[in-house]
Amino acid sequence: MPALVKRLTAAGLSDIACSADSLSDAATLEPTDGVYTVSNTYNATQTLLLDAHLDRLEDSASRAGFPLSLDRARLRQALRKTIIDSGYGDVRFRITAPANAPDALTFSLEPCAPPSPDQICNGVRCVTTSAAARLNPEAKSSSWIQIRESLMSRQPADIYEVFLVDSRGRILEGLSSNFYAVIDGELLTASAGVLAGIARQVVFEICADIVALQPRAPRLDQLPRFDEAFLTSSSRGIIPVVAIDDIIIGTGRAGVATKALRQSYDRWVADNLEEL
Repeated sequence: MPALVKRLTAAGLSDIACSADSLSDAATLEPTDGVYTVSNTYNATQTLLLDAHLDRLEDSASRAGFPLSLDRARLRQALRKTIIDSGYGDVRFRITAPANAPDALTFSLEPCAPPSPDQICNGVRCVTTSAAARLNPEAKSSSWIQIRESLMSRQPADIYEVFLVDSRGRILEGLSSNFYAVIDGELLTASAGVLAGIARQVVFEICADIVALQPRAPRLDQLPRFDEAFLTSSSRGIIPVVAIDDIIIGTGRAGVATKALRQSYDRWVADNLEEL
């Protein structure tokens, strides 16, 4: 099924002609000078922490230098209608606010394809790069979508994500995810210079009973010492990472802490869903 794109303005919802096959394709129809957020629905019209997404969208606009004040009740109503009218059931959606017309929001959505059982159990292979960096990492800038897509298009088909490494050799985050490593019983993840992911907020809340959190970025030279690694994003939850730059992590499968965190994460999600 193709991606569906609509625009919400003061005049209401309007269709945007779209032949895109996915959210990635739909990005070519959206403003590149703006900010965005991506999430997904459960049971068609239930969401997780949507207000946190909208808080970050407004904060991203402020960091990008333009004002954005969302009419949240109207946005929720329009997003709900778009999802129901699509007939897609569970969807993955993006909300974009352009800098030159922040009151004209773009909704793009596609059927939500959850992570496969194989990805959850056996994990994914990833690589690192020091050739790219977010100019304003705390802001979810629309221009980053184009950079991200260009980087991913150069990777082999079996590479799931690319992690950004800074000049000090710290692994910061993925192109569309936050990154974590478990070393000697501690959970390491960057505390600055990264996007404050919504799924990351949940991990911080649930991890205390499973693994000790150390809010600092793991380093690339520590890679052989990683006992476990995983990434998070709102629409995927927790995904085990079992190889980085062809170096096998731990047993090469999802680790004990990662499995426990995913189970706790899924329970937290089930307990905190809300209707649009």
